[in-house]
Amino acid sequence: MATEKGWHIRALEVAPDHIHLFVEIHPTDAIFQVAKAFKGRSANYLRKEFPELKKLPSLWTNSYFFSTAGNVSAETIQRYINDPHHG
Repeated sequence: MATEKGWHIRALEVAPDHIHLFVEIHPTDAIFQVAKAFKGRSANYLRKEFPELKKLPSLWTNSYFFSTAGNVSAETIQRYINDPHHG
């Protein structure tokens, strides 16, 4: 997905109840569309691999959180996501 869209995934962490994704996107890409694209594609893959998930009306909630890097360096964000102890 990221490659198709020209996005760069800087860090990724999959937890039991959420995902941290640090991704560079184009300034013209809307955040809600990025979240929707990742959720939609991953739901399709998961349903193909685990057909029992097709019974569920949705795999993801509509909610998401985003923040810009702002004054924090990309390296700091990557360290946070890659640190298994950040809770």
